[in-house]
Amino acid sequence: MLRQMLRIRRFEERCVELYSAAEIRGFLHLYIGEEAVAAGVMPALDPGDAVVSTYREHGHALARGVSAEAIMAEMFGRSTGCSRGRGGSMHLFDSATRFYGGNAIVGGGLPIAVGLALADRMRGADRVTACFFGDGAVAEGEFHECVNLAALWHLPILFVCENNRYAMGTVLAREHAETDLALRASSYGVVSWAVDGMDVLAVSAAARRAAEAVRWGGGPHFLEMRTYRYRAHSMYDPDRYRDKAEIQEWKRHDPIDALASRMRAGGELTDDDLAVMGKEIAAEIDRAVDAAKAAPPEPVEDLERFVYSGEAVRR
Repeated sequence: MLRQMLRIRRFEERCVELYSAAEIRGFLHLYIGEEAVAAGVMPALDPGDAVVSTYREHGHALARGVSAEAIMAEMFGRSTGCSRGRGGSMHLFDSATRFYGGNAIVGGGLPIAVGLALADRMRGADRVTACFFGDGAVAEGEFHECVNLAALWHLPILFVCENNRYAMGTVLAREHAETDLALRASSYGVVSWAVDGMDVLAVSAAARRAAEAVRWGGGPHFLEMRTYRYRAHSMYDPDRYRDKAEIQEWKRHDPIDALASRMRAGGELTDDDLAVMGKEIAAEIDRAVDAAKAAPPEPVEDLERFVYSGEAVRR
């Protein structure tokens, strides 16, 4: 989990550099600070389970097993990208890992996840659909419709709310009359609880417990991961709505530093181990960037391919 969090952090830091150099374009929503959620939840899922994500999904995709090369190529708009360069940062997709996409629409992945879970229940498959979304999505109508249907139909779905306290630039208390989001989900009869989303071990324990319960017929579960993003909402956001002291206070609870310190104290990690891990991750990201730069864009003559076809998915 430490390696996975470091991979996500370093990958995104490189994306900041590439975006600033105009090599990555479009929108870019960074996951920096929230790595413990992806790194803690994904190991609780089986390869056959489905994952539905949001527009802030680089960390989810990496932790799920989508290669850094395929993600980076997608951000560069190259044909070797996981969505053939057509989706960019907000629309990562990989059928091999059952990663059913980022979604640019707030809350837009929720109905997709409910559909996947319903299909598994109708087939009698012992699979879980994990659906990631933010606190802003809880204010959307489809959240309430989907949680209600999941509870009503007893669907095998794990709702993972990444509560980073800000819906774009709006703080939680200015958007929600009830700021305890786990309590709101529980009102639909869904088993729900809040988790320290900055502690990857707490995230892992909660995710394993919830995923196992969902898999063996316990119905939908809801985890409110209380986390924080260090960066602005997106690279376009000037981030004038937060006090800088607040950001610094949250950085004192950095999930990577916390786990590394705990492992050092337990004799499970040395500074040399961490240095080697860092070099390996840097080399992986370098390879991904080099491959993305060398990859071709999709030919113009393919512009109309895959629009009304399942060919892209079968590929």
